[in-house]
Amino acid sequence: MSRNRRLILSPPSRVWGLLADGHRYGEWVSGTQQVTAADPHWPEVGARLRVRVGLGPLTLDDTCVVRICEPERRLELEAKAEPFGAARIAMNLVPWGENTLFLLEWHPLRGPGTRMHGLPVDYLVSIRNGMMLTKLARIAVREQHAAPASAPAS
Repeated sequence: MSRNRRLILSPPSRVWGLLADGHRYGEWVSGTQQVTAADPHWPEVGARLRVRVGLGPLTLDDTCVVRICEPERRLELEAKAEPFGAARIAMNLVPWGENTLFLLEWHPLRGPGTRMHGLPVDYLVSIRNGMMLTKLARIAVREQHAAPASAPAS
């Protein structure tokens, strides 16, 4: 299992707004080349997000399914990338003063990833997820500063 934490200098409502917009995942999820479809009821339980992931010309289509959704607090996804299997991605938003402590867990559920699970793979996933949280934090903070003072932090 890979675990990452990041203090995001923006309130949970603003961070949740980024998670709740499936079309924006490509902006902050490392390796995402394109969001190909997002169910209109994203991020309700059962909603799907289809993305193309990869590096350069090597791509595959991935589907994320919402398994748990507690708005502004918790979002858990099952990411399916055949032939590699599936992984659980758990995101928890903890209010930390006026900011957000973002907790991210990733672990394989099915497929070859369960056999490769361990220190080298978890380390690489942790690096990728750390980069992802850095991108998410930058977007949330940038939008926090760009928003008019009277605008709600949806």
